[in-house]
Amino acid sequence: MTNMSKTVVFFGSGPVAAESLRSLAANFSIEAVVTKAVPAHHKGIAPVETLAHELGLKLLFASTKNELDDLMSNQSLTSPVGIVVDYGVIISQKVIDSFPYGIINSHFSLLPQWRGADPITFSILSGQEKTGVSLMVIDAGLDTGKLITQKILHIAPDDTTPSLTEKLIALSNDLFNEYLPCYLNDEITLKNQPHPDRVTFSRKLTKDDSILDWSKPADMLECEVRAYIGWPKSRATILDQTVIVTKSHVSDTKTTALDIECGDGKFLSIDELIGPSGRKMDARGFLNGYAAGA
Repeated sequence: MTNMSKTVVFFGSGPVAAESLRSLAANFSIEAVVTKAVPAHHKGIAPVETLAHELGLKLLFASTKNELDDLMSNQSLTSPVGIVVDYGVIISQKVIDSFPYGIINSHFSLLPQWRGADPITFSILSGQEKTGVSLMVIDAGLDTGKLITQKILHIAPDDTTPSLTEKLIALSNDLFNEYLPCYLNDEITLKNQPHPDRVTFSRKLTKDDSILDWSKPADMLECEVRAYIGWPKSRATILDQTVIVTKSHVSDTKTTALDIECGDGKFLSIDELIGPSGRKMDARGFLNGYAAGA
């Protein structure tokens, strides 16, 4: 593989993109980084922009499909391939076709499972035992491109969205390092996604998703607690106190006021929560403070 073929253009914006960019920059030459501009009212850091400055990489901004079309039309980039991770902007076929080898996306599910915006959260919500990473060459559809490779990752019973995300990032980085050179050396035969009749879609979460609905089965709520721990969190009113549940398990019996009966007759036993004070505490601490004798 020539030095030129090891050069890529990276598209990404969020924290997952930043971790992916750091790994790629250690193994490939990054010709340019394209990211979304941070809105004036945004208070947080821009992970990809910050890292690009740290690594001394060429930085370009495009926050919409049209902006990206205009940007790429006015750039003289020579990389054979683009890499997109956690970008959040629709990429037109025109931009895809500007790269001889197209644009590769690392999608954190076993496609066609959980196409869409939030595959990691929905793999936990669904209670499935495995997920994985799919490297695909994108097309104009929603996560419908042909596959370079897929690899399975088993989901631990206590995995949360943050912990599973870290595992999938590491797997994704390994797959890029192993398969991107092969792809650019024409050693990969692209494959259609398997079982097109089994496609499922994730969606963007809302604040309404945070409310624990006790009419649901207990195991479903336990999955929500693990899936929503980063955002939108799992909120409930318990002993007249508004709390955020951070750790729980399913139980067949009720022993304390923090064993809440659910729609299937089982109980969601709350092991850890954030109380009204904003402090994280275990079940005993909460009961001692808010329900003496419960």
